[in-house]
Amino acid sequence: MKDSVHPNVLIVGCDGPTTRLLLEVLAARGIRGTVARDAKAARDHLEQGRWDLVLAELDAPQGGGMGVVEEAKLRGPELPVVMLARRGAVPTVVRALRAGCEDYLVEPLERPAIEQMLDSLLPNRPVPVADGADDGAPSPYRIVGRSPALLEAVALAKKVAPTSAPVLIAGESGTGKELIAHLVHQASRRAAGPYVRVNCAALSESLLESELFGHERGAFTGAVIERKGRFELANGGTLLLDEITETGPRLQAELLRVLDQQDFERVGGSQPIRVSVRIISTTNTDLGRLVRLGRFRADLYYRLAGVRLTVPPLRHRKEDIPVLAWHFVNEFAREVRRSIRQLDPDMMHLYYQYPWPGNVRQLRNMVRTGLILGSSDVLSLAEAPWLRAELAPAAPGDGQASLRLRDVERRAILEAFRITNRNQVKAAALLGITDRTLREKLRRYRQKDAVQEREDMQCLKEPA
Repeated sequence: MKDSVHPNVLIVGCDGPTTRLLLEVLAARGIRGTVARDAKAARDHLEQGRWDLVLAELDAPQGGGMGVVEEAKLRGPELPVVMLARRGAVPTVVRALRAGCEDYLVEPLERPAIEQMLDSLLPNRPVPVADGADDGAPSPYRIVGRSPALLEAVALAKKVAPTSAPVLIAGESGTGKELIAHLVHQASRRAAGPYVRVNCAALSESLLESELFGHERGAFTGAVIERKGRFELANGGTLLLDEITETGPRLQAELLRVLDQQDFERVGGSQPIRVSVRIISTTNTDLGRLVRLGRFRADLYYRLAGVRLTVPPLRHRKEDIPVLAWHFVNEFAREVRRSIRQLDPDMMHLYYQYPWPGNVRQLRNMVRTGLILGSSDVLSLAEAPWLRAELAPAAPGDGQASLRLRDVERRAILEAFRITNRNQVKAAALLGITDRTLREKLRRYRQKDAVQEREDMQCLKEPA
């Protein structure tokens, strides 16, 4: 298990004494500072890495601080930028604030002012990281937690990563399957190659075929230019097939052929294209069960599941809940300029007893909502009573005392519909799941209700 991943701060265009003071203060907090001498170097750093904060001298050479502000906000509108300005530069400071700067510091800098700025913009509560890419990696990932179930999944991912075996990552929606996929790619011998993702649930079968294999000019109406597909773009690297169960029978057959032979033709083409691609696929359903039901090809399943990884749901690793809560505080507190010193004990009690049907994604949204609505240095649910009601267990005798996960999940969905006036998109967002996942859950509930109704009718028909 790694230590907490260090935040990254980019310092642009500052003179020697200012740079030294900033680096000293950052180092004392375990924050990594990187120096860019001018706006051009800053643009290169912004393009290549992940940053948590930018500190820029207003009168930096070769383009100045305003150019840095515009570049930083273009690449990440939520990336905080703080300008360093000399006394009297009021018009330029106003222009910088209008351009999106979160704050400014007056030079010569003083340590207390820097500390206060970091408290509000760069929370840095240490959290254990099961694995994470280097801070400067173009595609960073952080797998936060310390539970044995999570560490076991991470260890297995690292073990299979150096091979070329296809990997099937199973887990409920919101558990972090794509983070594990990032880990497998970054720890593989293909890490220098492309990492390409396609969401199989977001496209119809015909569009997905074109997305995966590309198309020739004139292959269909609207195909005015030749277009490479995701397999071609991922050549020499890794292709993530997210929610593989959403593919239809015809595309499953085509995928099997491509995986076996590592070649294909673009839609409307006849020229075979050879590739070398490692396949990672994810599913939030029991793929083996779908095979038994005849809804997924068995031969494709065996080909995809060279190694099968399972990401545990949050209810099976509750020791990670406070760790994740602090991780999301670090991530989102700067949006509302709140310095959080404590997690409310009553809130944490509710967190521990709740089954989390939306998993880590739901917890992330809940922490963010608490940060937005609250005002003190204690993160609580005092200003979000509907969230407290959602988390609270049913009272004895209210007709909803079942603690079975299926029943708790169903009650949470019903409550979300009540709060959002039956708006399915808003209900899914409140639950921390996607609209498609909510539709799938509703479909399963309707199927179970129909089966139960048929069984009840059959019992009534049978003689006593």
